Amino acid sequence: MVSRMVGRREFLKSSVIFGLGALVFRKLKFFPFAETSEAKVQSRPVLISTWRQGIAANEMGMKVLSEGGTALDAVELGVRTAEDDPKVMSVGYGGLPDECGHVTLDACIMDWQFNAGAVAFVQKCKNPASVARKVMELTKHVFIVGEGADRFAKMMGFPEVDLLTDEARKRWLEWKRSMSQNDNWLSPEENHDTIAMLALDQQGRVAGAVTTSGLAWKIHGRVGDSPIIGAGLYVDGEVGAAGSTGVGEAVIRTCGSFLVVEYMRNGMHPQKAVEETLKRVLKVNKKWIDKDPNFQVAFIAVNLKGEIGAMGLRKGFQYALYKDGKNQFLDAPNLI
Repeated sequence: MVSRMVGRREFLKSSVIFGLGALVFRKLKFFPFAETSEAKVQSRPVLISTWRQGIAANEMGMKVLSEGGTALDAVELGVRTAEDDPKVMSVGYGGLPDECGHVTLDACIMDWQFNAGAVAFVQKCKNPASVARKVMELTKHVFIVGEGADRFAKMMGFPEVDLLTDEARKRWLEWKRSMSQNDNWLSPEENHDTIAMLALDQQGRVAGAVTTSGLAWKIHGRVGDSPIIGAGLYVDGEVGAAGSTGVGEAVIRTCGSFLVVEYMRNGMHPQKAVEETLKRVLKVNKKWIDKDPNFQVAFIAVNLKGEIGAMGLRKGFQYALYKDGKNQFLDAPNLI
């Protein structure tokens, strides 16, 4: 009986010592099976944006984060660099007009708590992404369009702006002169350079924004995927975020950005999630893709670990990535 009591006492003593030792090893980072909080956040913050205009967007986003802003602040102010730049003729002020010579803008924004806002067919404000954030934060709505969106922007204090620049008007007139009866309202130099931007901040908050002037010479009233939550952009604070660029109709048909995030939710790495989504895009849109050698769709994605994904349907998609202190402009792989 005594020997059994001693054995139990020694066992309890050794268990306590082992437990204390394990805690010390974890604290000193020698415990091989413990993932430290530092390891979890070492890849944060991360900013990823589509096309060359993403370089300036990422720079602004990092500035915002360094000054204490959130991921949501970073994407809003990041994409505004493209909206304000008349040289970026696929976004904001200076964007190429529709068939009637009207510049119409679309945008959406979403944060890690499923808050979302969107506007479409905006004709009097150059910063639709910021208007979308006002919709998200100050109304019970998600999506406002057309005259109502312009009226709302004015009510929020955004100045009215003539979005058609001299250069964009010149390009539109050249298109009008060359247009034939067989024209399908698409440019031979179709522009798909929508800027989609995703941010993961140091605290693990994720957000995204997308803004565009849409296809050049589009039918008056056309809206693509960019302002549609689940198509052009989707954010889930428990998983990550995805955004798109390219032919919006193809993305709408597949709820593309939502699909990327759902693949990530099921354990896929962002790169694999983007690839699988593009396979779906290819399958659903094959009859249109086969007819048009310039048909392009691309996705970017980021998860909460800071891992990213980027891929285009065809060769030529490029993106900007700000990670580990470097802002790089990179060529993405392509599916076909």
